[in-house]
Amino acid sequence: MARAGRPDLRAHRTFTPRVLRTELLSGLVVALALIPEAISFSVIAGVDPRIGLFASFTMAVTIAVVGGRPAMISAATGAIALVVAPLAREHGLGYLVATVILGGLFQVVLGACGVARLMRFVPRSVMVGFVNALAILIFMAQVPELVDVPWPVYPLVAGGLVLMVLFPRITRVVPAPLVSIAILTAITLGAGLAVPTVGDKGSLPSSLPVPGLPDVPFTVGTLTLIAPYALAFALVGLMESLMTAKLVDDITDTHSSKTRESIGQGIANIVTGLFGGMGGCAMIGQTMINVKNGGARTRLSTFAAGVFLMVLCIAFGPWVSKIPMAALVAVMVLVSFGTFDWHSVAPATLRRMPYGETIVMVTTVAVVVATHNLAIGVVAGSIVAMVIFARRVAHLANVTACLDPDGGQVVYAVTGELFFASSNDLVYRFDYAGDPDDVVIDLTDAHIWDASSVAALDAVENKYAARGKKVTVVGLNKPSAELHTTLAGQLTGGH
Repeated sequence: MARAGRPDLRAHRTFTPRVLRTELLSGLVVALALIPEAISFSVIAGVDPRIGLFASFTMAVTIAVVGGRPAMISAATGAIALVVAPLAREHGLGYLVATVILGGLFQVVLGACGVARLMRFVPRSVMVGFVNALAILIFMAQVPELVDVPWPVYPLVAGGLVLMVLFPRITRVVPAPLVSIAILTAITLGAGLAVPTVGDKGSLPSSLPVPGLPDVPFTVGTLTLIAPYALAFALVGLMESLMTAKLVDDITDTHSSKTRESIGQGIANIVTGLFGGMGGCAMIGQTMINVKNGGARTRLSTFAAGVFLMVLCIAFGPWVSKIPMAALVAVMVLVSFGTFDWHSVAPATLRRMPYGETIVMVTTVAVVVATHNLAIGVVAGSIVAMVIFARRVAHLANVTACLDPDGGQVVYAVTGELFFASSNDLVYRFDYAGDPDDVVIDLTDAHIWDASSVAALDAVENKYAARGKKVTVVGLNKPSAELHTTLAGQLTGGH
C-alpha cells in the first residue's frame, strides 16, 4: 500500500513487453495527433509552425520526467497561444520566449506555495462542465477541416470512425487510431486523392531545437511588459493542467501529486522557453487519446510522444506531411464523443439533479464554449457554485424565541451556520420593543464563521441597549467564542 499522503503511481511500473508495446504505440498515435494541433496553435500565436512543434517536443519530454501525473500529455495548447498571441504580434518572438520562461518561474513559485490545494474547492458540477465543454471544443476544432473541402474527405472521416469502432473487436494489440491513420493514408496515396494533408498546415522542422536565451533587453521595462502576460500564462496553464490531471485520476482510479505537477509544468515551460518554444500545458484531447484510447498509464508514453514527434518531423517529415487531415479529424471526433459525459445530460439524471448543479454545469460549458478558454469557464462555474451554495446555506440559520412563564426573560435559540449571507437578516429576527429586559441569545447549535456575524450580534445588542435592555450571549463553541471575543464591539468604529 502507498503511504498516507503519498500518490500511488505504481500501476504499470513493471515494463513487460505488453506494457512497453502499449505505451510506445500510444505515444506514437499521440505524436501523430500533436503535429497538426501544434502547427495550428502556432498560427494562433502568430509564430512559425516550428515554434509550436519544438514546444510540444520539449514540454512532453520534460514533463514526463518532472510531472506529477503519469500518462498525461503536455504540449503547445490553444489556451496558451491565445494568451501570448498579442505579445508575439506586437513585440516579436523574443518577448514571447521571455514570457514563457517567466511564466514557468511563476508556475514553480505557485506550485511550491500550494496552489494545487485550491483544486479541492472546484465542485463536481464544474468538473463535469469542464469535461463536456472540452469535448465540445475538441469537436468544434475539427469543423473547419470539414468545411469547403473536397468530397472524398467525408467518406474518409466516416471510414476512419468505422475502423476505430470496429477494429478493437478484432484485436487490441495495435491501437485502432494508428491503424485508421495508416489505412486512410494508404488509400489516399494509392487512389491519388487530392485532400488536405498535414503538410498543408505548415512546414515541419528539419533539425532539433537549439538552447539559448531570449533576444530581449534584460531591463525593468522588459519585465514590466511581460509580467502580466506571464502571470496570465501561468494561471491558465496551471488551471488546465490541474483539471486535466484530476480527470485522469478519475479515469485511471489513481492519485497523482498535484503539487509536483504544478512545479513540473513550470520547469517544463522554462526548458521550453530556453529552447525557443511557445510554452504549453496539459492537452486534454491528446491525453484522452493516450489514456482512454491507447490505454497508457506511465511516463513512458508521454516521453515517447515527445520523442516520436521530433523523429516523425525530422526523419519522416515527407511521409508524415502526406497523412490526410481526415484521418486525424476522425481520431479527434471519436475522442470528443468519448470525452463527453453523456450520463450528465441524460433526462433521468437531469430530473434527479438539483437545479443548482445543472445551472453550474451549463454555465461552465457556456462560458468555455463562448470564450474558448477553459480557465475562464472553470472560474465562472466555481463562482456560480459558490453563490448558489451561499444562498442555500443562508436559509439554514434559524431563530426561535422562548419566553419564561414569569415573563422576566426571553431566550432566543439560534441554530445553523452564521456567515455573511445567513447573518444579514439576523438583526430583524428579534422583538426589541416587546421583549422583557433580560434577553438571552443561545448559540449552542450555531457556529460563527466571520466578522459579519459578529457585527450582526453587535447590532442586536446595541438595539436592545438603546431600550435599556440587557443581552447575554451563551453557548458559543470555542472557535466562535474566540472570534466573538476578539471582534465584539470593535467593528462599528464607535458609531
